[in-house]
Parts: sequence; structure tokens; C-alpha cells
Amino acid sequence: MEKKSIAILIPCYNESKTVAKVVKDYKKVLPEADIYVYDNNSTDGTDELAKKAGAIVRYEYRQGKGNVIRSMFKDIDADCYLMIDGDDTYPAEDARKMCDLVLSGKADMVVGDRLSSTYFTENKRPFHNFGNRLVRWLINHLFDNKIKDIMTGYRAFSYDFVKGFPVLSKGFEIETEMTIHAVDKNFKVVEIPVQYRDRPSGSVSKLNTYKDGFKVLKTIATLFKEYKPGAFFNLLAFIFAIIGLIIVIPAFNGYFHTGYVEKFPSLIVGCFSITIGLLNMITGIILGVIAKKHRQLYELYLNMLHEQDK
Repeated sequence: MEKKSIAILIPCYNESKTVAKVVKDYKKVLPEADIYVYDNNSTDGTDELAKKAGAIVRYEYRQGKGNVIRSMFKDIDADCYLMIDGDDTYPAEDARKMCDLVLSGKADMVVGDRLSSTYFTENKRPFHNFGNRLVRWLINHLFDNKIKDIMTGYRAFSYDFVKGFPVLSKGFEIETEMTIHAVDKNFKVVEIPVQYRDRPSGSVSKLNTYKDGFKVLKTIATLFKEYKPGAFFNLLAFIFAIIGLIIVIPAFNGYFHTGYVEKFPSLIVGCFSITIGLLNMITGIILGVIAKKHRQLYELYLNMLHEQDK
């Protein structure tokens, strides 16, 4: 039986306090795996410490976690990919289980669910807790899903997922994009609760609560429009139609009582709003058909990947 390969992917930016420990911890639990540290313009010697700990170090000079993941997914071939952060917030004890789920074919993406275990007690940034809850609620309602942890950086992937995932995000919104892509393309997603611990003293988060939070919300809105255009434009159609009716009904009501249109400007604005609503509805129908066709073509692309592997 052919031995299957595992690649551990660690994107890093100024993680000198923790990167060596992370590499050593995961080397113990997955000694057969290749550990890749992609240094993203660190200035504190992260790359040298990772090399000494036994990692394969490569560099990504475009700043941002999304850019790092793009290079990792493009450059590295493996049967299973385990992605972790270099900040020592994810203990290595669940790594084997996550990889086994992918290698056995039971999952295309395994999500390390922090929110069902220790995240809310360990994390000392309350707005991060609120943001995780908000993003989870939005994704699960907009995309009709029940994933518990949308933004976790601890995941395992199959070869099909990695090579078929078009990375568009440049920063920390990459995890949200991964989740939506997996749900939309009907990949097998499995969640397992994992322990989470806050960063050790002296290690500083690169995530800006407000700036990156707004980027994540913008990404959700953009991907909702692109992945589910029918629902997105129908929602706009409904809003414009309601506004139009609220404006038009009083004008018509006056006409039925007096025989005159006393609020002619309101009638024009209301009809214009209803027309915009109808145009959005038609746009949603057309783009919904295109999105469905894209999903069909994506399935054919995955079949081609399987044929190449044989």
C-alpha cells in the first residue's frame, strides 16, 4: 500500500517567540510529515528559528495571510495538508485525528472547532469573541449551514480541495473564504472540537479587531453576491419594491379619492424604485443560472483532477 504524504503548513509573520515550539510539537505527533514555514516578511528572525527546529522555510513577499496560503497551495503537493498558525495557540494533540479523516476519504476539509471548547475562556479580546459569533451567524444563515467555527486557522485539507480552491483574499479573511467555498461546492466538511490557548506572553496578534473585522464582513457580502447571486439580488429586489410601494400607495390612494394625482413626484420616485427592484430580480435570475453552470463545470474539473491522479 502506497504511503500517503502529509504537509504541515505554517504561515508566519514575526512569530519568533513561538515558531520553534510549534514546529517541534507537530514534528513529534506527525514525524512522517513535511513541515513548511512560509515567512511573510518577518523582521525578528522567525525564519532562522524555524530552520533550526527542522522546518522547510520558504518566503512570501506579498504581505497578508491570504497571499501566503495562495503560494502554499500552489507550490506544495501532498495527499493531506494540515494548516496551523505559528503562534502556539493550537495544541498538537488533535493533528493526527484531523489528518486521518482526510486520508481516509471521510473529509475534504476538517475544521478545528475552537468555539466549542476553550476559545471563549482563553481568548482575552472580547470583540474577537463577538466577531466570531457574528461571522458564524451570518455564514450559517446566508449559506444555510451549521458550521460552528468559521474563522479558525486550524484545518486539514484534501488534495482536491487545495488544488481546486481559487484563493482571492489577501489577508485574514481567507478562512471565511475557505469555509464558503467548501459549503458552496459541496465538499465533505467535518468539524472536531480542538483545544485553544491564548498567545503566550510577549507574542502579539497581527489581527486588527476592527480593520480586519470589517474586511471579513465585506468578504461575506461579496461572496454572498458571487456564490448566491439569486438570493442576493432577490433581497435587493424585495427592498426596492417595498420602498417603492410605500411611496406609491399614498399617491394612488389620493387619486382614487379625488381623481387627481396630487403627489406626482412621489409617484415617479416610487415607480422608479419598483423598476429597480424588477431589474434586480431579473439580474438575480440570470446570474443564478450562471452560478449553477459554474458549479457544474467545477464538478467536471474535480473529475479531471481524479483522472490525472490515476
